[in-house]
Amino acid sequence: MTRLFIQRFLILIALGIAIAIVINEFTFIFMKSDSGRGPERFELVIPAGTSDRIAKGEPNPAIPANMVFVAGDTLVVKNLDFVDHRLGPLFIPVGTSASLTLSDANNYAYTCSFQPSQVFGLDVQEPVTSATRLYGILFAGIPLGMMFAIYSLVIWPIKRAEAVAK
Repeated sequence: MTRLFIQRFLILIALGIAIAIVINEFTFIFMKSDSGRGPERFELVIPAGTSDRIAKGEPNPAIPANMVFVAGDTLVVKNLDFVDHRLGPLFIPVGTSASLTLSDANNYAYTCSFQPSQVFGLDVQEPVTSATRLYGILFAGIPLGMMFAIYSLVIWPIKRAEAVAK
């Protein structure tokens, strides 16, 4: 009886994990985002004439209002405008560039001299690694398999060896 229970339990745990793999990987593939990649280097160029547009209250279409990054990414801001600019802790004189390493996952709102709102949003997400995906599979699969095992005892009870022998 114990051996049969353990076999059933292990088979149903494996079934739960298999179902979790299918669901988790299907979701990862079809809802893929930038967080499924490793850290990269991004360059943001402040084009010439940006300060004139900002003075008029016009946004520069070449500069996005918000950007999404993965922890570990580096943002390099290159100033091609005719005036010095600032982005949070970065000071970017005319004709130079400055870089910001985004090491922590968080939503940042930096003061910014090249946006009409004077605010620049950076969304830094944790990267989705193989370990993260495995954790998701096990976190869903093991409880699902245990639920299958418990319900299997209700639907197909294991008979005692003595009762079977009679």
